[in-house]
Amino acid sequence: MKMFVEPADIYLYMDVVAFCKSINGFIAFVKQDMNLNSFRDALLVFCNKKRDKVKILYWDKAGFALWYKRYSTEASV
Repeated sequence: MKMFVEPADIYLYMDVVAFCKSINGFIAFVKQDMNLNSFRDALLVFCNKKRDKVKILYWDKAGFALWYKRYSTEASV
């Protein structure tokens, strides 16, 4: 995964997060539940319950980006 930012910090949220959240849902979660400024120079990393999906939220000074990765054990789907 190629990022276009070089974050000062990386936050890995260890609890399970509902992946039905949209980008706005993750921004609100960061503010309300994590008590962090979502505009900070950081990557915010979240996992789903099965730990086979990852979402990464970050601010790139022009807007928010939400990256999504689904891990698979199969070579082709």
